[in-house]
Amino acid sequence: MAGWGEFLLAGGLFIASHLVPANPRLKALLIARLGRRGWVWAFSLISTALLFWLIFAAGRAPAVVLWMQQDWMRWLANLVMPVAIVLAAFGIAAPNPFAFEGRTEGFDPDHPGIAGLVRQPLLWALVLWSGVHLLVNGDLAHVILFGAFLIFSVTGMRAMEGRKRKAWGAAEFARLSARTSAVPFQALLTGRWRPARGPSLARLGLGLFAWVALWHLHAPVIGVTPLP
Repeated sequence: MAGWGEFLLAGGLFIASHLVPANPRLKALLIARLGRRGWVWAFSLISTALLFWLIFAAGRAPAVVLWMQQDWMRWLANLVMPVAIVLAAFGIAAPNPFAFEGRTEGFDPDHPGIAGLVRQPLLWALVLWSGVHLLVNGDLAHVILFGAFLIFSVTGMRAMEGRKRKAWGAAEFARLSARTSAVPFQALLTGRWRPARGPSLARLGLGLFAWVALWHLHAPVIGVTPLP
């Protein structure tokens, strides 16, 4: 299995980097040394660099084809990816105490905003991203890569919700989550939530701009065209 070493090393370092924020003592120490903003920037840059390395390493790993790609798979990926990126744009730094990418300030449980649509928008965006990329990449290295992200995203939702429920208590969690959705559109379809106003045009525009930019950069950066 020569040629798998780089992929395994990149994967191991990526996983190790994400164990840091899960360790409260180590995270607190780093925040004390770097400041909260410095910690966020350092972790974000390191995680992004390791993610790109991991993706490139998967592309350089030996090709072991498990299934062949079909045209409809590419069409599906092109339809799903703008939804995933826009969902992430609405989730990052939004008033949403349920998600690690959200903030507690400004959250109103009667008008929960993005949490009314879904409590874990960034993790659901990762589910969509990893799911469609798993479908269109049927070689062993990419199946391991995107399959791992898919499992991480799903289990991460359960872990995050469990931590919040434990920290707040069952009664407080129930009060804050009464008009929110564990899965997309759940509260809307059951009548527990109705949007108080339309979506933020700034966040929508940012998400669409990010999708267009990533679509055009996919071929020159990743080396594979997203065209069906």
